[in-house]
Amino acid sequence: MRFKRLRSWAVITAAIPAALGLTGAVAPAAHAETSPEGANDWNCRPSFPHPRPVVLVHGTFENMAFNWQKLSPALKKAGYCVYALNYGGPKDGPIQGINDIPTSAGELSAFVDKVMASTGASKVDIVGHSQGGMMPRYYMKFLGGAAKVNKLVGIVPSNHGTNMSGLVELGTLLGITQEVVKAAPAAGQQIVDSDFLKKLNGGGDTVPGPTYIVLSTKYDEVVTPYTSEFLNGSNAQNVLLQDKCPNDTNAHVGIAFDPVMIKFVLNSLDIWGPYWPIDCAKPLG
Repeated sequence: MRFKRLRSWAVITAAIPAALGLTGAVAPAAHAETSPEGANDWNCRPSFPHPRPVVLVHGTFENMAFNWQKLSPALKKAGYCVYALNYGGPKDGPIQGINDIPTSAGELSAFVDKVMASTGASKVDIVGHSQGGMMPRYYMKFLGGAAKVNKLVGIVPSNHGTNMSGLVELGTLLGITQEVVKAAPAAGQQIVDSDFLKKLNGGGDTVPGPTYIVLSTKYDEVVTPYTSEFLNGSNAQNVLLQDKCPNDTNAHVGIAFDPVMIKFVLNSLDIWGPYWPIDCAKPLG
């Protein structure tokens, strides 16, 4: 019995940070303040086919250099003005997105204003991964962002939180969840039924004006159940990756590097075309 308890404690100790987004914490060793390829060219000017700059918002325990190393150059190659920021962490620290989410939304607000002033655009499109797909909703709902955002594309966003496949409850009993939350308030705010999520989703998931697009994967091991990522609202579109590409087994972190995801984002942002269909075998041609 003692061995089983020790083994359970060890499993939960490792699993709770992972399921709250720490799965990306090992990889983001790149200098956090280094912009991903293609991003943060402050001389870029939007074009007629791509009239809105794209702002990329990373996830919990990640940073812009790690999270957007594939999507950012693809968007730039397609002709977009691309911008990325770090938020919710110490300057140049490799681990970002851990601080209070409303405070992070304020950082996003200031960054969007900077992008709009630089480009002359009246609105931006936002693409976010995990917390980065959810946190902009706070900006749009409470900080005036709805008037400045045309589309929000959320990649596996933690819109209604995670129960971590039951590990949050077990971790709470063992006193581990509380320690993670102390170190990373944003992690606790993304647990199902947190006060933050009750405020965010109270009165409706969306606000009038912007378009909300969600891409989820049924193999998500961080935001569980994956259906908690979906949004309700007449201006929301929810897509399950495996409904379109059944053989795509990318999970929460891997989807940020998935060519299918990249094509999905390109199609979602395109002013001419739909966000689907995609050639699953050769999504980028």
